Amino acid sequence: MGDMFRSETMVLCQLFIQPESAYTTVSELGEAGCVQFRDLNDGVSLFQRKFVTEVRRCDEWERKIRYIETELKKDGIVLPEIMDDIPRAPNPREIIDLEAHLEKAENEILEMAQNEVNLRSNYIELTELRQVLENTEAFFDDQEVLNLDASRKSITGDDFIAQQNRGRLAFVAGVIKRERIYSFERMLWRISRGNVFLKRADLDEPVRDLHTGHMVQKTVFVAFFQGEELKNRIKKVCNGFHAAMYPCPSSHTERMEMIKGVRMRLEDLKMVLNQTDDHRARVLATVSKNLPTWSIMVKKMKAIYYTLNLFNADVTEKCLIGECWVPTNDWMIVQRALADGSAQVGSSIPSFLNVIKTNEPPPTYNRTNRFTQGFQNLIDAYGIASYREANPALYTIITFPFLFAVMFGDVGHGLILLLFGGWMVIWEKKLSRSRGGGEVWTIFFGGRYIILLMGMFSLYTGFIYNDLFSKSMNVFGSVWKVHYNYSTVKDNPSLQLDPKTFTEGVYPVGMDPIWQLAENKIIFQNSYKMKLSIIFGVTHMLFAIFISMVNHANFRKWSNILMEFLPQVLFLTLLFGYMAFMMFFKWVLYSAKTDVQAYTPGCAPSVLIMFINMMLLGSTPPLDGCNELMFEEQSKMQKIFLVVALLCIPWMLLAKPIYIKLTRGKKVVNHDDDSSMDGEHEDEAMSEILIHQAIHTIEYVLSTISHTASYLRLWALSLAHAQLSEVLWGQLLHIGFAVPSHYVGPVLLYVIFAIWAFFTLAILVMMEGLSAFLHTLRLHWVEFMSKFYDGLGYAFTPFSFAKILNEEEEE
Repeated sequence: MGDMFRSETMVLCQLFIQPESAYTTVSELGEAGCVQFRDLNDGVSLFQRKFVTEVRRCDEWERKIRYIETELKKDGIVLPEIMDDIPRAPNPREIIDLEAHLEKAENEILEMAQNEVNLRSNYIELTELRQVLENTEAFFDDQEVLNLDASRKSITGDDFIAQQNRGRLAFVAGVIKRERIYSFERMLWRISRGNVFLKRADLDEPVRDLHTGHMVQKTVFVAFFQGEELKNRIKKVCNGFHAAMYPCPSSHTERMEMIKGVRMRLEDLKMVLNQTDDHRARVLATVSKNLPTWSIMVKKMKAIYYTLNLFNADVTEKCLIGECWVPTNDWMIVQRALADGSAQVGSSIPSFLNVIKTNEPPPTYNRTNRFTQGFQNLIDAYGIASYREANPALYTIITFPFLFAVMFGDVGHGLILLLFGGWMVIWEKKLSRSRGGGEVWTIFFGGRYIILLMGMFSLYTGFIYNDLFSKSMNVFGSVWKVHYNYSTVKDNPSLQLDPKTFTEGVYPVGMDPIWQLAENKIIFQNSYKMKLSIIFGVTHMLFAIFISMVNHANFRKWSNILMEFLPQVLFLTLLFGYMAFMMFFKWVLYSAKTDVQAYTPGCAPSVLIMFINMMLLGSTPPLDGCNELMFEEQSKMQKIFLVVALLCIPWMLLAKPIYIKLTRGKKVVNHDDDSSMDGEHEDEAMSEILIHQAIHTIEYVLSTISHTASYLRLWALSLAHAQLSEVLWGQLLHIGFAVPSHYVGPVLLYVIFAIWAFFTLAILVMMEGLSAFLHTLRLHWVEFMSKFYDGLGYAFTPFSFAKILNEEEEE
């Protein structure tokens, strides 16, 4: 039962494993997930360790798996999720088969990818060639080209011979990206000094770019020129602009024959591409079924070899030695894992554990489940508990949602939280598989049980406050009865009800709904909620101080119970605990139906003024017929309380330093004795001890006052939440209900309700809920945990395959 209240006991063990069974043994320990290994090779780099070759081998396999996953994503194939039958790490015989499967899958996909690239390249080239041939047909029939060729042929005599010597009219045809055509045309003009005639036409359909995979717009061009030198220049420009040049006959008949041949080749190539795609789809579908299993097996293998690199070999190199922290409750699980690991490889020499003693503080391990994990995360966010320190998470399960509900108390808003938290809890298995919600969704889902309890407690406090979206619920009727006649009520807009004559009994639970109509509702709720916040605060802090006593007893610091716990609890109880008691006493003592003038509500003294007078040794003159104090000898008792509380200050300040001074230098025989716990002060100067104790004392005394006042946030946020809800109702829904029109009213009410629902969710549930959550968190971290919680430990991080896979999946 003790492990429910504090971290589990841990032991440091030395692990001896035979090399032939090291892999399987560590695999079994990873499946168990209850051992935290220590690195025994701190001075050795990662590249000089024993199993670095195996780790690199696993890295190579992970690279292959990532490549296969990339190819699967290209084809839109979704990998199946492994939810139940998670594969174990492969045994040494299965590793060879796994490597062969990965090698075969990668080579086959690489070959298919290369073949596809070649086929796609040929298909694109043939497609562009077909488009060039089809578009250039119009270029050669163009009148400008015909006139250019005719003018060349009309030259006679010596000029004709010179023209022939310069060369016939030639051309170059090709395809270029559309955005480059204007720069390309200007460059041709410059290199030829205007002696190139360019014809172009934009392609209607985009073409896929092999390098990027995107669809690009292209343009077909034909450049007419004369001379071999100009031809070389044009080709260089085409290469510079990455323009693809294609052969194009000048004869119409030859172009038609070439178009026909290209079309036939395109049809054949399209058939081959379809068959290639079908084969690729079949291969990838087969691989996708096994890839998640392969991925998990490789990750587990890599984790095993990485862990084995933490081990050290003995002098004979015939045994691997490791050190690990083991929870005592999991000792038998570790022993069974060692036996199973040796049995899998048929080792004749079993592995075994030895417990070793150490002065190093063990890690902190609080065993949690789905329900308690969220609350434990709240505590760990402040600081990991010191080893075997009292765990606040257990008490936070109740105190956190309750204090939240005190500030958020509303039946309607609490029901929204309850439904949201209940939805996440009921469908948690399905929702836990969704990874696309982002960081905000992860936070909400991780705290689903916290939200559920906050909604439940908000329903309770909302019922106590009798608050449902700023409206009261008339469940039990009202104990206030109006005895005025009709004319009195009609003629007086404001009437006062005397509780002595207008009440019948006590309202069963919570707040009477008639307070919703009272003009002094805010005054009444102010007093009621302020007193509740002080009572809850003092109770919460007293509980924290008693937990500190449990810590002192657990660590055998018996002297701290007398020197720290006792003066602290006396100081808080005799001052603020006394004030909380007087609040209850005032509620019981004074009544409207009493016949004694001194005990009527009008004579009830203010508890706050009475407490101030107690601290300042002052007094306040009472009203006629009233008493300043509530009972006889109260003034004497208050003085005794004040004196004892003031004496607690030097008690806290000097008792521990004097004790350390008297016990210093004595030999410690029993390590469980109280004096052994003060060994930490053995080498510390007395002046430093006094300064430290003075700081601790001043901090506690001042924090007792400030922390008590800090709990008034319960009152302030509760009133603010109720007033915001009332303003939202009065300014929106009240307007919709007041519209008299039979046609406009329902439509307007529908619109106003949508606006009201939006602001209710956005402001009162989300913003106010977050504000109340943060204030509750502060009350626990500062006001509650500062009384007993050090939080100086470090978390137990076991070697667990499940944890490794979950972390990688989240990343």
